[in-house]
Amino acid sequence: MARRPMRTIVAGALLFVGFTASSLAAGDPARGRELATALCGRCHATGPAGASPLPAAPPFRTLKERYPIESLAEGLAEGLVTGHPGMPEVQLEPAAIADFLAYLGSL
Repeated sequence: MARRPMRTIVAGALLFVGFTASSLAAGDPARGRELATALCGRCHATGPAGASPLPAAPPFRTLKERYPIESLAEGLAEGLVTGHPGMPEVQLEPAAIADFLAYLGSL
């Protein structure tokens, strides 16, 4: 049983290492924008301007000011969950993560 948590940690670390700045360039920002709008646009401002529909939700264009965008890769792969009930769990495949992060990086 003790090996399972270690495998999860190692898998997460390998996934995180795979999403470096060069991985951001490999993603398609246009597809990332579509994902951001479809999955997150109900609450977050996903474009380069405008307020978030939900005032407490930070605009995506400000995320890179808060932390490195690539640090979101692991959470998006394993299922990004927050402590407030309104946000759905978001889990993406590696290609979609690269697209999503490329879009965030382009803002």
